[in-house]
Amino acid sequence: MTDWQDWKGREEVRADRIDPGHFDRWCATLDREAPADGNVPQGFHWCLGLPDAATARLGPDGHPRRDDGTAGFIPPIPLPRRMWASSKVEFVAPLRVGEAVTRLSRIAALTEKTGSSGTLAFVDVAHETSGEAGLAVREVQTIVYRDAAADGTPPAPPPLGDGAFDVTGWDAHRAITPHETLLFRFSALTFNSHRIHYDLPYATSIENYRGLVVHGPLTATLLLDLARRELGDNALKSFAFRGVSPAIAGELLHLALRSKDAAFELGAFAADGRQVMSASATT
Repeated sequence: MTDWQDWKGREEVRADRIDPGHFDRWCATLDREAPADGNVPQGFHWCLGLPDAATARLGPDGHPRRDDGTAGFIPPIPLPRRMWASSKVEFVAPLRVGEAVTRLSRIAALTEKTGSSGTLAFVDVAHETSGEAGLAVREVQTIVYRDAAADGTPPAPPPLGDGAFDVTGWDAHRAITPHETLLFRFSALTFNSHRIHYDLPYATSIENYRGLVVHGPLTATLLLDLARRELGDNALKSFAFRGVSPAIAGELLHLALRSKDAAFELGAFAADGRQVMSASATT
């Protein structure tokens, strides 16, 4: 890990534009209407400033290869499995449909740990997304890289149990089943070719998941949409989420929100009550 510390502080700038067609397709994917005021809802920034590596430069998992020596933005961590583990987001100002956008990204921290599944490498990437009026979204995203699953390891997550999600104590609740079509559309919107989201044999036999995996940022987007339904467009000042367990395509997903200590607690849960994502927000 010591060799990778040279990447700390490395920066990358990407330019983009909020294309009306792209934005309309995002709204269609979420089965919602576009706001009449021209402001972009919170969460759309995950569709901007995307990696655009050539197809020939993709690795076996569909992500850009990390074997470029010292040239790449992400260090060449020799661990095969990648997951978006968490994010802390600050919403400074709304973005506008049609405006030019820049995203400044910086490697903020690199840490290595040993867990029950083997070696884990965490990369914190700080993003600042700005529109034509200035800074709009500030985010620290944590990416985790893991060893391959050991032979004989049970598929993750475990099969659904006999329990059920209890809505008691939650102020708002929505149940949705993320089918393969929703995963395909979100992958297209975010230019994400990670094979765990569309290639079932790869997801199950190579990465050892029980089925196709729902994108972490898709689950987070659905939680933001629940907050929007309850609190209104662009009502949040901050939003933080952490992946707890994989959500599997075709299985019921419970989204829940409640007020807590002058803020809000949000969560996503499998049908049997297993927590998939924990989140918090302020207005």
